[in-house]
Amino acid sequence: MKIYTKTGDKGKTSLLGGSRVSKANRRIDAYGNVDELNSWIGLLRDQSVNQKRHLLLIEIQDRLFTIGSHLANEGGERQFSIPEIKHSDIDRLEKAIDEMNEELPPMKNFILPGGNPVISYTHIARTVCRRAERGVVALAESEAVEEVIVIYLNRLSDYLFVLSRMVTKELSSTEVPWVPKK
Repeated sequence: MKIYTKTGDKGKTSLLGGSRVSKANRRIDAYGNVDELNSWIGLLRDQSVNQKRHLLLIEIQDRLFTIGSHLANEGGERQFSIPEIKHSDIDRLEKAIDEMNEELPPMKNFILPGGNPVISYTHIARTVCRRAERGVVALAESEAVEEVIVIYLNRLSDYLFVLSRMVTKELSSTEVPWVPKK
């Protein structure tokens, strides 16, 4: 199978139903942001500090591919089956957040991103997740998008924030609180 088809050379791409749309289409932008997020999650998965979270991060990547498939589907009759995003996927993230939070000190300030490259990667993944969420919300303002997708992305960004705090603790780094200048 050839990787290059030349069908996108004029700025158009195909949705799963076969229709051609501009590569600047909101739907393409939305699943492109999810795809970028998936790559950042892969980078996090590759970090030794996340070895014990390896399977959860793979599960998250799987869910992001599923979300991308839903977003790439133009609606109507599906010619093939796409797995569902379920509320149990959100519950899984919430459970992981709660488990990490039990080991973390209470937050008293906003925290400045950084302290170690892995912590920074986690914050970048979080902000890409927020961008992906905004893109999906923008798409949902004009086209049908399953609400569970927005909820999953919202909870995933929460997970990534708490993960950044957990990695900070595990790497014996220091959280730098944001203290606004007066």
